[in-house]
Amino acid sequence: MRQRSFIIVAIAVAVLVVGAVGVYAYDKTRDDLIAKGVTAGGVDLSGLHPAAAREKLQTELAGPLGKPVTVRYAGRHYTLSAHRARVRVAVASMVDQALTASRKGNALSRTTRAITGGSVHASVPLAVTYSKRVVAHFASKVKGKIDQDPRDANIDASGGQIVKVDSRPGRKVDEQALEAEIGRELVQATSDHTVKPNVASVKPKVTTRELARRYPRVITINRAAFKLTLYHDLKPVKTYTIAVGRQGLETPAGRYTIQDKQVNPSWHVPNSAWAGKLAGKVIPPGPDDPIKARWMGVNGGAGIHGTDEVSSLGSAASHGCIRMAIPDVEALFDKVEVGDPVFIA
Repeated sequence: MRQRSFIIVAIAVAVLVVGAVGVYAYDKTRDDLIAKGVTAGGVDLSGLHPAAAREKLQTELAGPLGKPVTVRYAGRHYTLSAHRARVRVAVASMVDQALTASRKGNALSRTTRAITGGSVHASVPLAVTYSKRVVAHFASKVKGKIDQDPRDANIDASGGQIVKVDSRPGRKVDEQALEAEIGRELVQATSDHTVKPNVASVKPKVTTRELARRYPRVITINRAAFKLTLYHDLKPVKTYTIAVGRQGLETPAGRYTIQDKQVNPSWHVPNSAWAGKLAGKVIPPGPDDPIKARWMGVNGGAGIHGTDEVSSLGSAASHGCIRMAIPDVEALFDKVEVGDPVFIA
């Protein structure tokens, strides 16, 4: 009886040993086989050996991630290649992780899972890198191409007439957001690798509608026509006949402002050859003072003043100043302020 029991135990042990050896041997044959349910970067690697898994990841991940990223704005596009961005997919590392996930448990559990068609349900994350420095530089260059400073509304003059320079809004790219979006596109195998930057509109400080309020009074001087025009709210309200500088002593063209105003001013004679023995002297108001009634300085020694030489009006007769009839200069004097623009053309 004892002998029979011993035989039964021996047979059981032998069966267990043979079974264990079989399980171990079967498990060893699957050392380099990725289990069912294991993915890497979203790609199913079930049942693949490492070489096949690497090839599949190369095709389905590394290939698409080799596409360039394109930033598109207003019909223009700016492209960053994957090569330049130094995009790298760690295919070998991902496959190694997939194999490690496949070997979870012991030989018996792995064998049972394989025989019954069970799954591991492991997901290896996408392992991809790129040069953040290159992406930041690219985003900065794109920003420089798209950004535009706003243009404030302004005024100019042509032919003695006011010309409005309209305002224009600017635009500004959110560089930090653009950099982040480019980075996201570089590591998305299923995206179209197209980025639309976040561009904000920048308002000008002075709009076209605000010009009239900004420039309530403007003077334009047309030297060729010998005309001075006063504008209120950018609309002409009065035109006067004037005299301007003669040849060699021309009234200087440009944009100026009324720098000072004087009633019955003295004449500070310039130190110029044409002044002769009067050069550098100060002539007080009176019959010897050619600057009559009013003075509005616009450019250093040049200005607008009254004259009793009314025959000179409508000609180039002065030493650089703008002459007006005395009633006209008195009227103009009361209608303008220091700081008002003066355009001489």
